[in-house]
Amino acid sequence: MTQQNPSLARELSLLLALATLWGSSYTFIKIGVETIPPVTLIAARTLIAGGILLAILRYRGVRLPRDRATWGRFFVQAWLNSVVPFTLIAWAEQSVDAGLAVILNSATPIFTFLLTVLITRHEQVSLRKLFGVISGLTGICLVIGIEALAGLGESLTAQIAIILATICYAGAAIFSKNFKGLDPAVPAAGSLISGAVILLPVSLVVDRPWELDPSAASVLALLALSAFSTALAFAIYFRLVQTLGSVGTTSQAYLRVPIGVAIGMVFLGETLSPTAWIGFVCVILGVAAMTIPQRRAAALPARGG
Repeated sequence: MTQQNPSLARELSLLLALATLWGSSYTFIKIGVETIPPVTLIAARTLIAGGILLAILRYRGVRLPRDRATWGRFFVQAWLNSVVPFTLIAWAEQSVDAGLAVILNSATPIFTFLLTVLITRHEQVSLRKLFGVISGLTGICLVIGIEALAGLGESLTAQIAIILATICYAGAAIFSKNFKGLDPAVPAAGSLISGAVILLPVSLVVDRPWELDPSAASVLALLALSAFSTALAFAIYFRLVQTLGSVGTTSQAYLRVPIGVAIGMVFLGETLSPTAWIGFVCVILGVAAMTIPQRRAAALPARGG
């Protein structure tokens, strides 16, 4: 036990860092899409972040795999973890507050659990986890429920887009197990480069980026989003998938919610409606019930899953 505790403490510290990096990404995206179209923002995000990780790998003397099978997995991971969810969230944040986006997107552990039960079946069903699913889904319904009843199509569609992005992240967390044994920065770089290859042609055709006139704030937000909330965050993410497992890693959503909401309030002046606050609490309870280990199992996550 004494040998595992320092390791567990290190992994949990990385989990907190990941939650902070991803919690801040919603504010960076909100600022970025003010003058940069979503597809171009995400194409640049994946290109810059992938380039940073590739440079770090070369500095460390680590080479990317060259076989088709591994690159095929990189492209699948890119669709699940960057191309689709990044773009959906960026598009949605044109009409949805960053704080609301982080609440809706925090349900990743819930969907990860549901997918593992329905598809891979390596997660044990318990009353505690069932409570987590019910509480989390109730919170999501509370957050978007008023919009649905009011028939506000644009905002509701944007919120549903964030939910779809959340499901993609859940699939990505499960699929990430296919990269076990690789240096954590390798699948991070490979999937981001693959994402850039997919998105750049779309950006050139749809947005004609050479005609854009982005603000300095949007450019700085893009650079911070790429370097910190993507390159650094992805390297940490793939490491934690190997040490904490897919559901354990997605537990950063439990920490990400208050961090992301607080950043949106402080820097963007956002507020939440009373219904959204209730939904916020339900989602937090749901994710916590599913991801915080019981006392007797507290040291288990460091062994991986």
